[in-house]
Amino acid sequence: MPTERITFTGHSGAPLAARLDLPEGPHLATALFAHCFTCSKDIPAARRIAGRLAAMGIAVLRFDFTGLGHSGGEFENTTFTTNVADLKAAAEYLEGRGMAPALLIGHSLGGAAVLRTAAELASVKAVVTLGAPFDPEHVTHNFGHSLDTIISDGVAEVDLGGRPFRIRREFVQDVAAEKLAPAIKAMRAALLVLHAPRDAVVGIENATQIFLAAKHPKSFVTLDTADHLITRAEDAEYAAEVISAWAGKYLDLRPPAPPIGAPEGVVRVSEVDAGGFLQDINAGPHHHALADEPLAYGGSNKGMSPYGYLAAGLGACTSMTIRMYARRKGWPLDHVWVDVTHDKVHAQDAENGGTKKVDTFRREIHLEGPLDGEQRQRLLEIADKCPVHRTLEQSSVVETRLMEVA
Repeated sequence: MPTERITFTGHSGAPLAARLDLPEGPHLATALFAHCFTCSKDIPAARRIAGRLAAMGIAVLRFDFTGLGHSGGEFENTTFTTNVADLKAAAEYLEGRGMAPALLIGHSLGGAAVLRTAAELASVKAVVTLGAPFDPEHVTHNFGHSLDTIISDGVAEVDLGGRPFRIRREFVQDVAAEKLAPAIKAMRAALLVLHAPRDAVVGIENATQIFLAAKHPKSFVTLDTADHLITRAEDAEYAAEVISAWAGKYLDLRPPAPPIGAPEGVVRVSEVDAGGFLQDINAGPHHHALADEPLAYGGSNKGMSPYGYLAAGLGACTSMTIRMYARRKGWPLDHVWVDVTHDKVHAQDAENGGTKKVDTFRREIHLEGPLDGEQRQRLLEIADKCPVHRTLEQSSVVETRLMEVA
């Protein structure tokens, strides 16, 4: 996916660093991602979710809050309120480009920030939280014994994830005063709450409180054994898959007409992990699948193989063609299913002569219903007229071009 590195002005006037992940096809909607406390826009979960949404036609802006990542300003002088102000500044930047956000996604304290902000952004139609606290003050549990020092001395250095951060009394007072329930209740957007039952940083009870405070439509999906930062690739992939499937229900993702010469639109295949074979397959904003290789061939077996998809295409086309013909004739076909297997065999075994190996697809067609012998034979003949069957039997032309990547 193409990515723009951009900056915009945050609440304090400092430049905030951001990435705008853009669809390679039509731009159908825009999402705004708020990262977790002391994290950055580049954590794996954020990248994975942005990639999946971009494949659906949804541009994603993810940015570093003031004083974090590549953004300017002093983290020591920030509060939850300033995070909300930075989030609004990001939304204003997008609106200025004609890309007002329809979807807000927030991770941990970033989730609390999007809940606090959503009702104030007229363009927002859907909100997603990942491991978010219902009470922003929950974050102070991470300060341990330093909390007393912060209160008494006005500032203290706190170790968070192995990195030192200076936290001021104003931050603690600000999160203590913030109550999210009224903001959640005032939201005019659909809500998806994602949370892991074993989250050791923000307990699952927070998800319950957020869910109960929200009005419908609202949904809750468990992240099972994921940790708070959603660090495992499979957990980030699952969260991305859920968000992309859910968001399509609430955002207008109707694509424009397909390009000339591609009547069914563009099927985009992109690798998930350069170390394996897993592939994302997106056919427009509504259809997603995974392709992979079996474990025995070095894959992770999370999707059908490329030949499996070929077999599926032949089987689906065969079944559809038979049904269409039987429906037109008014024949009593109750149910049809097709079993397809694929193999490479020597040409002489395929009765074609020669010594080269050829691809052989074997179909077993099952027809249920009170059909007579002539009807069953005619439906078998019709199976050979399915368009995919004809494509596989005849020579096809594959045109390939190497494209420049920005």
